[in-house]
Amino acid sequence: MKIIILCGGFGTRMKEETEFKPKAMVLVGGKPILWHIMKSYSYYGYNEFVLALGYKGEMIREYFLNQRAFSNDFTLDVSKNKTQFHNNFCDDFKITFVETGLESDTGERISRAKKYITENEFMVTYGDGLSDVNINKLVAFHRKQGTMGTISGVHPYSKYGLIKVNKKNNLVHGFDQKPLMYDYVSGGFMIFNKKALSYFDKGPMENGLKKIAQKKQLSVYKHEGFWKAMDTYREVEELNKLWEDGKPWAAWENIK
Repeated sequence: MKIIILCGGFGTRMKEETEFKPKAMVLVGGKPILWHIMKSYSYYGYNEFVLALGYKGEMIREYFLNQRAFSNDFTLDVSKNKTQFHNNFCDDFKITFVETGLESDTGERISRAKKYITENEFMVTYGDGLSDVNINKLVAFHRKQGTMGTISGVHPYSKYGLIKVNKKNNLVHGFDQKPLMYDYVSGGFMIFNKKALSYFDKGPMENGLKKIAQKKQLSVYKHEGFWKAMDTYREVEELNKLWEDGKPWAAWENIK
């Protein structure tokens, strides 16, 4: 089963990083966030990716085309144009790079990538969100539901600190700094039957999701674990701190 990763946007809310690179190439723990997302899927045995490229997509192409050189020691004989690698670390990824347009919205990016979806099911996620969602459980839930699509519902953190108020006397009795919210938002990590491709066209992907939902064909897999999106430079710093402190999304790190 292939995974479409939407990694063509401008990332305008974090210009400190995205002025010179695509958002998906912003580093977390020394690796692009896109790599972390792909490792999450690969850990569960899903390693075929369709990257929907747009803004500075050539940097994503170059990174994976040269990953072996970036990840291993090697000796280059310039005069003979020969390279001797002294170790051979590389990821078990099979990647299709698809140019989906500079200004395209997410629905159109999926539509432009659909010719590479040949199986009866496919997955979709964003190129800026990390989670410890169990992909095998997500797939099993989707198949049990029998609907056209399943999205992952996750709990976001509030962007604001909340005031705790005594309802009787209106006195403040505490503050809750950016708490985890009880409501669900769509966190990416979606799976669809192939027929859902006809619902994605120009405009945002959410337009297609609404149409599928109107037909009562969209389920929600409720994920209660870790999830965090990277929308601002502050969140880049937070993800890097999390990588240093425990790597909550990196199940592959536990492989002995």
